[in-house]
Amino acid sequence: MLYHVFFPLHQTVGMFNVFRYLTFRTAYAALTALLVSIIIGPYVIRCLQQLQVGQVIREDGPKSHFSKAGTPTMGGLLILATMTFSTLLWANLTMPYVWLALGTTLAFGAVGFCDDYLKKVRRSSAGLRAKYKFLMQIALAGLAVGVLYLMAEPGDNTLRLHLPFFKQLRPDLGLWYIPFGAWVIVGASNAVNLTDGLDGLATGPFIIAIFVYAGIAYVVGNANFAEYLNLMHIRGAGELAVFCGALLGASLGFLWFNAYPAQIFMGDVGSLALGGALGTVAVLAKHELLLLLIGGLFVIETLSVIIQVASFKLTGKRVFRMAPLHHHFEAKGWQEPKVIVRFWIIAITLALFSLSTLKLR
Repeated sequence: MLYHVFFPLHQTVGMFNVFRYLTFRTAYAALTALLVSIIIGPYVIRCLQQLQVGQVIREDGPKSHFSKAGTPTMGGLLILATMTFSTLLWANLTMPYVWLALGTTLAFGAVGFCDDYLKKVRRSSAGLRAKYKFLMQIALAGLAVGVLYLMAEPGDNTLRLHLPFFKQLRPDLGLWYIPFGAWVIVGASNAVNLTDGLDGLATGPFIIAIFVYAGIAYVVGNANFAEYLNLMHIRGAGELAVFCGALLGASLGFLWFNAYPAQIFMGDVGSLALGGALGTVAVLAKHELLLLLIGGLFVIETLSVIIQVASFKLTGKRVFRMAPLHHHFEAKGWQEPKVIVRFWIIAITLALFSLSTLKLR
């Protein structure tokens, strides 16, 4: 909004030329979302307390979590509200990628809201049935990537797959890109959801990952930078940096209240939305496979659940004391803050390594 109001005036007032720069608008999108989150956060927490939207603890979860019962949840609404406000305030709203990313994020948030609402009504940890939730996610992700497919122009890179470590190997998936892109978005959404089990555990690695993707979006959206790094240039993708900045600031603001001991939890309305946003940005910025590294912690957490379930069904034995993986370390006696900080360190390490691959070809 501010871009459309002030940038046209730059020929009259030179200082308004600053609104053309993505770096400026990305930084202020992050700062805006952060400050608004910190200001309205206490009010949101009080409202959720009055509505008695409290966390329901799984009976088979760690015993140390029983004391968290009743902590306000659905805090993802705070993230989505401040992120949306900041994006609309600072982004160039003529860019379709911004609307596609924003719409998909809010749609996944709506699925999570339904799940959280049913948990509140039933006063149980069981919300939407897994198959219905999964089908809704597939439909929304398929719709988003389908729109991207329709937006593709002959000869552009929209439907090409970027393969890390290879210079020229960029296969055009054509129509097959729709199920592939949907798989990336749905997988990322559920991976973040599985990781959201400790105070700030999912929020920290998400902030790290979305920061990296903000940089990637900026680079691939700039023809000169993309050519220098031998990356596919995606016209219009640079504006996603502003969207990522807004997400980063909103998540930082939420972490202010979600840090141990948490005053509020994000709930599925937050975790499904953040994961959906991460997957969508990965798809739009054409670095889908790199998400396996950038969001490596989420992948590890997801694999721990898959391994645990498969092992128990096939052999009757469990590989981990409890899944997802963070509960395994809790069961081993690690204190919650230690698990959180060490997992953050892993996320930072994986993010740094993923950035190095941009030049390893």
